Amino acid sequence: MQDEVIAFLKSPRWHPGGGPVEMVQTHGALIFLAGDVALKIKRAVRYDYLDFSTLDLREVMLRRELELNKPTAPRIYHDVIPVTRMSDGSLALDGDGAPVEWVLRMWRFPKTDELAAIADAGGIDDALANKLGTAVFEYHAQNPQRDDDGERLIRGILDELDRVFVEMKEPLGSGLIDRFHHESRAMLKRVAALLRCRTEAGHVRRCHGDLHLRNLVLLDDKPVPFDALEFNEALGTCDVLYDLAFLIMDLLHRHQGRAANMVLNAYLLAALDSEDEGLATLPLFVAIRAAIRAMVSVQTATATGVAPSPDAAQFLNEAIAFLRPPTPSMVLIGGLSGTGKTAVSRALAPSVGRSPGAVHLRSDLERKVMFDVGEQERLSLEKYATETRNAVYLRMFERADRILAAGHSVLLDATFLDSAIRVEAGVIARKAGVTLQALWLKAPLPVLIDRVQARSGDASDADESVVRQQSKICKAPTDWHIVSTAGSLNDTITKAQTALHLTKNT
Repeated sequence: MQDEVIAFLKSPRWHPGGGPVEMVQTHGALIFLAGDVALKIKRAVRYDYLDFSTLDLREVMLRRELELNKPTAPRIYHDVIPVTRMSDGSLALDGDGAPVEWVLRMWRFPKTDELAAIADAGGIDDALANKLGTAVFEYHAQNPQRDDDGERLIRGILDELDRVFVEMKEPLGSGLIDRFHHESRAMLKRVAALLRCRTEAGHVRRCHGDLHLRNLVLLDDKPVPFDALEFNEALGTCDVLYDLAFLIMDLLHRHQGRAANMVLNAYLLAALDSEDEGLATLPLFVAIRAAIRAMVSVQTATATGVAPSPDAAQFLNEAIAFLRPPTPSMVLIGGLSGTGKTAVSRALAPSVGRSPGAVHLRSDLERKVMFDVGEQERLSLEKYATETRNAVYLRMFERADRILAAGHSVLLDATFLDSAIRVEAGVIARKAGVTLQALWLKAPLPVLIDRVQARSGDASDADESVVRQQSKICKAPTDWHIVSTAGSLNDTITKAQTALHLTKNT
């Protein structure tokens, strides 16, 4: 029956404007594109984790897909309509006859606005990465909390992968499958208690479930999730960091390491430090997401009758690498206002510690969070008094302590003009038992003044008077790496990477 429906939807007969119809295939669906319309049907398939084998089930799942996605992407999702059998035996879209298939009707957005296409065309830039991390947090915040046991949910996913991988030893390799099984189970054991605590604290929600770049689109300059997973409530219900992990994994797989790091940092900033301790779960979450992509790659190849892509085994290799994170470290980036601390920090953070890199704590942003104002809202001078300054550093150090305890590296971006503050940073590192590296940036005073005067759209409130005052009271610490930022940013980053023994990360 589906062959006849597919032939009908591949023809221009259903589309008022006529013209060619493009068909897109996935392991569970077929999408037909013509003009500004997209029609989606479910494949008549059954896997261990989904069942579209009957017409009634396919209708239920399409209506659930509409229910999940229309509130957050109303421009895309329209309605569910039938393909019907007419009295003459022909097929029609939303006709008077009996339904033979159900279709989800959507708006066909420009392919170039899909975030996967943007990533392939030129990469996800800093501004878009920041918007993306914030948008995902806002998406999670509006979704309902669930009381499902986070540890049980993850264990169930690993059990399912074990069952499915038994039939995939040829395309994936039995050695890779065995290593993933043993190392993922070992890491689950280490974070099981934390997963249960996160459930009690409200971090398990009805999430997207399939949040990668192909399921995000740029509408009105804002990233919008669509195509949330509808066919399995257990898979759609998860820890919010597990949902975020799919996006991070996808960016890393596409060699978008800087964007992955900035997405994570934007998400954590929006979360107001509520997710810091949860970072201990991220390696396992990202690894499972990569393993699922390996599974789906093989299943899609089987469904479409082609040989599995080498990408399938590569995803599983990446999953195993995520399960072997390096020891965390702490990096300090200091210097007068205008030395380029934030620009250098953003460039270095992806290369510090485990993927997707260090959490970047910026004093300017932490101060704005403390006073509950927007990033670009200027604060009065009293908000920079000694007492307030110390409170900002205390907040940064408390966050750094939690992040390091979670096994994740941290990079602190602040002036660090006070030697006592620098000493306290060392205490935090020693307490955590991690390596501390410190970089002091410098540039001639006229260069610094020019830079702060040229700033726009930035969280820093420093102006010329602040820079002049700083230059009178501060001397570069003798026990930090000193790097001049008077030259180009690329030269500065290269010197900073050399000083800290870091490798470049895109």
